[in-house]
Amino acid sequence: MNQTYKDAIGMKRSYEDIIDRPHHVSKKHGHMSMHDRAAQFAPFSALVGYEDAIERTDLENFKKMDKR
Repeated sequence: MNQTYKDAIGMKRSYEDIIDRPHHVSKKHGHMSMHDRAAQFAPFSALVGYEDAIERTDLENFKKMDKR
């Protein structure tokens, strides 16, 4: 199986010309720790407090229904 990629000008090329090149190490940015890298992919809550607001609203509505 010969995998290909498109180069900077859109030409289709095989990976044979780049497969044995050394891995690039940035001189500008330091190496990121495994902990920091993992944190980038950790799930997050986009709406902080949303679940609490829903629960409060539910409780208020249930109390109103009980009073009827």
